[in-house]
Amino acid sequence: MNHYILFYETVNGYVEKRQPYRDTHLTLARKASEAGELVMAGAYDPADGAALVFRGASEEVAEAFAREDPYVKNGLVTRWWVRKWNVVV
Repeated sequence: MNHYILFYETVNGYVEKRQPYRDTHLTLARKASEAGELVMAGAYDPADGAALVFRGASEEVAEAFAREDPYVKNGLVTRWWVRKWNVVV
């Protein structure tokens, strides 16, 4: 299994604007975590973006999450991308 980081850039006022979608986003994240795909996730401080670490056979595990994320679907994420992460320790 490989690790992949999903990076998000977010809109101004993201913290306030995410409220209507937060429960759905967190449910999606919990399901991915329970499936063993999502290792850890969180917003930056200040919250101008976020990083989500996934484990899987390919970057598709992270890309599929982003495509279903209500933050992405509702325009709160202005840009997202996935990078393979070679974990050493």
